[in-house]
Formats: sequence, structure tokens, C-alpha cells
Amino acid sequence: MSTARGPLRLGTRKSLMATTQSGLVADALSQRTGLTVELVGVTTQGDVSKALLAQIGGTGVFVNALRDRLLSGEVDFAVHSLKDLPTGPAEGIALAAIPARDDPRDALCGPAKLADLPRGARVGTGSPRRVAQLRALRPDLSIVPIRGNADTRLRKVSDGELDAVVLAYAGLTRIGRLAEVSEVFEPDQMLPAPGQGALALECRADRTDLVELLAAVDDAPTRAAVTAERTVLAVLEAGCSAPVGTYAAEVEQKLHLTANVVGTDGARQIRLSASGHPEKAEELGRDLARRLLDQGADQLMGELDDEPR
Repeated sequence: MSTARGPLRLGTRKSLMATTQSGLVADALSQRTGLTVELVGVTTQGDVSKALLAQIGGTGVFVNALRDRLLSGEVDFAVHSLKDLPTGPAEGIALAAIPARDDPRDALCGPAKLADLPRGARVGTGSPRRVAQLRALRPDLSIVPIRGNADTRLRKVSDGELDAVVLAYAGLTRIGRLAEVSEVFEPDQMLPAPGQGALALECRADRTDLVELLAAVDDAPTRAAVTAERTVLAVLEAGCSAPVGTYAAEVEQKLHLTANVVGTDGARQIRLSASGHPEKAEELGRDLARRLLDQGADQLMGELDDEPR
């Protein structure tokens, strides 16, 4: 599908990770539509603040500046890491496409596997979800809160400041840093963040031509899986920095969903699973979240809200 229109302007954060994944989307879209796509770098609050995400609002800190550029018409569409997107609808914004997602698992980067790290080893992460699940696996570890891009975090290990860090495997793949991975956590060890490994393409809702165009890179199985995962998060009324893990995958035309809420100390955990038809992904996520709440997930998250930061 070719046209005489100018290149599509793709809004992206300026980090290596963001520009790499936006470049992958641009290439895929160009290949399928014949249109040229140019990247437009945007600085977000999450990029300039040194505070931990939970302290500056968590959900939306990497997203709002890009959405402002969409609404003002400065860019035609934006690419986000789906796990950064708030679960509620954004006025005037359409979630036009979710491409096939990469490996959603978490990865340990360091000299050894988690079981082989010395007692009291210093492991860095900025995610309350990872903190809680790491403590469930190794209560003796010293968990160190960190911010910064993947390179910055990995450098803390090579410089000896930390013994290991936990990062998303998909991101490490995209920036070519798999050599640093010592272990990939299976979902039964560490449930990923809702939508982890997936990208989201947003545009203005009134640009129906663009919504239709971007759908060329939408992947139905991925959309069903992440819809179930993010619905759990939405019903729990938890943000992207909450200690909630979810993972959904389609196997033999059935969507299998697992979710957990884990206490900060790792000792308390509520973990449930459910299966259903992919077309009922939202219903599946809603029902599972209600079961989590019935078992006290809201009280557990309430205790976490009272934790000192």
C-alpha cells in the first residue's frame, strides 16, 4: 500500500532501548504498508527524574509526554513498552496495535544463577514486583533499589557495585546484551509484569485512517494475552509499579492465565490460575482478579502501601 503522503512521524523515548524497539516497529510497518516512518525523540518525566518510579507516580511517567505530542499533532503515532501504559483509557487516544510480543520473562544478569549467589548478595531492581518475588526465592538477599537504563544497571554489576541485577529478557534481546544473562526466570519462579515483552502503538482516536493502518502490525494472540493480564491489574486497581505478576499464553486455542500478588517480604503470596477462550480474555482477567480479591489481595496490597519508601 503506497501513498504520496509524507513519512509517518513516530514518537519515541530517546533511550537506546526505546529507539531500538521503535525502529523495529517502523521497519515492520514500512514492510507491510510501503510507508516511510521517521522517529521523533521525546523526553518524558520518567527519563529526567532520578526518583524511583513508585515515588513519582509509577504508571504514566514514560507515557504522558508522548501522548501530549500525539494530541497536539506533533507526531502521528507513538510506541511504548506496554507494561508502562496505564490500564485505564486515555481520552482521545486509541491503542491501535500490539505487535507479536517478545519473550516476557525476567532475567538475572551477573556472574552466577540466583541459587549460586553468595548469602547476602546485593541484587538491584527498581520494581516492587521483582523485589517481592526475589525475596520469596532468596530471603537472604540484599535488594538494592536502582533506576537508569539497562546499560547503567548492567554497569553496576561490572563495576562491582552490585552482584546482579534483574531486567526484562526482551529488552536485553533488543539491545544485544544477552551475554550478561546468567539465568532466565520461568513464570513459575517469577511472574512477569502485565504486558511485559509487548509493545503498544497509540495514535489519536479520531485518526481512523491511522488506526486502520497501524492494525497491519497487530497480533491477535498477543492482544488477547496482554488484555487478560492488564485486566487483572485494572480490577486490582494497581499501577505498573505494584507487586502484581501475570502471565497469559494461548495453548491449543485456550488462553491460560496466572496471576499473583506478593508481600514485600516475599513470605506472603496469593497465586491463582484460570483458562478460557481467547475471545473472552477480558472476562478471564476480571474473574481471576476477583478471585484474588476474595482471597485478600487488596489487604496484601494495602499493607504494601503502608511500607516505608
